[in-house]
Amino acid sequence: MNDVAASDFRHPRDYVRLDTILRLRWLAVLGQLAAIFIVAQGLEFDLPVIPCLTVVGLSALLNLVLQIAFNPMQRLQPVYAAALLALNIVELAALLFLTGGLQNPFSFLFLAPVLISATALPIRLTIALGALAVACASALVFFHLPLPWEGEEPMELPQIYLFGVWLSILLAIGVTSLYAIQVTEDTRKLSDALAATELVLTREQHLTQLDGLAAAAAHELGTPLATIFLISRELEKGAAADSPIASDLKTLREQTQRCRDILGKITQLSSTGAPFDRMPLSTLIEEVVAPHRDFGVAIKVRIAVAGAREPVGTRNPAILYGVGNILENAVDFARNTVEVNAWWNSETVEIVISDDGPGFAPEILKRIGEPYLSRRRGTEDPQAGRRGLGLGVFIARTLLERTGAKVSFRNRTFPDHGAVVQIAWPRSRFEQTQDQLSDELQDGLSDEISDEPAT
Repeated sequence: MNDVAASDFRHPRDYVRLDTILRLRWLAVLGQLAAIFIVAQGLEFDLPVIPCLTVVGLSALLNLVLQIAFNPMQRLQPVYAAALLALNIVELAALLFLTGGLQNPFSFLFLAPVLISATALPIRLTIALGALAVACASALVFFHLPLPWEGEEPMELPQIYLFGVWLSILLAIGVTSLYAIQVTEDTRKLSDALAATELVLTREQHLTQLDGLAAAAAHELGTPLATIFLISRELEKGAAADSPIASDLKTLREQTQRCRDILGKITQLSSTGAPFDRMPLSTLIEEVVAPHRDFGVAIKVRIAVAGAREPVGTRNPAILYGVGNILENAVDFARNTVEVNAWWNSETVEIVISDDGPGFAPEILKRIGEPYLSRRRGTEDPQAGRRGLGLGVFIARTLLERTGAKVSFRNRTFPDHGAVVQIAWPRSRFEQTQDQLSDELQDGLSDEISDEPAT
């Protein structure tokens, strides 16, 4: 029930593709050409057309070179992607220098390359691009050609207004970049966590399928073992008592019979349907509790027998992992005792796991169940020095909720102390078949992962 290792599901981060940046650059080229044409021809402003077209032409030439020399579908290393975005900033600064500096309303386009970097590149490169954009904007406050305008007198905006424009660009770059970085990082964390959840579910399902594999192996091996047993018995009968191979033939027959007996037990165990296929609630709890009884913490199990028949559910790997992980956390943090209480009626099945440890910290309680949220103690932790990914509770909660359970977390009421986790199912969902539950789990996890935006 331990946290999943990062190497099990994380892959090297895929950064932005060259094709994506090239398409954005071509879009910028077309937009810049359209703006130059409208201002020079439509509005008939005095615009330095040749220098502006030179800058745009160099940008288009670079696009052609990159498109021909490299595979557009390859993903760029972060530093190369940042270099192309930095070139976009410099090109924009050159055009703004020729067309009025920060007086030009298109000066806010400095934000675009930085925002793209915030969603696709490491933070250090985003900071560098933001600093470059701010530096270019600062230089344009003092150095620029007049803004194209009608009339003989060039348009001169007040310095205080230009300072406000510069400050707004600075704040826009900073605030929107921080927001984009935070949202993108949360998305990546959730995507990784859901991938880990799917991996855990797959592993648990493989474990539950071992009984079927064992039965199949027993069936397939039964015939050849019977043949070996018969031949060894006949050879043993035909061999003289003082023959040097008599003892070997006897040993061969005995070991073959032993293999047949083992396979017979496996076949009988799988054919009974318990505990592999269906299991009552009390058996499920005992299977979850058993691995944690020898860790110096007393585990008290109380099952309230109600008038209704005891619920019998599928041996669902999602339930076993989810309840087991929550119980493991309770054992980790308990001082002396962990209590597992279960009850049911005709409509509800409920398990409550509580411990006498420090309980949930207030800041943790508000965010419990989020991915990468770890609350392992330092020196007080019996497993001090061990650092998890903070995925355990997230995976447990996700899997349990996918089986129809409602999972809630709280602390015991003062003066008692400790954490309390309540898991409740509608009885009809708890007693669903394995095929129905597996389909719902797989479909739900696939939907959640596919809903995450790609970077």
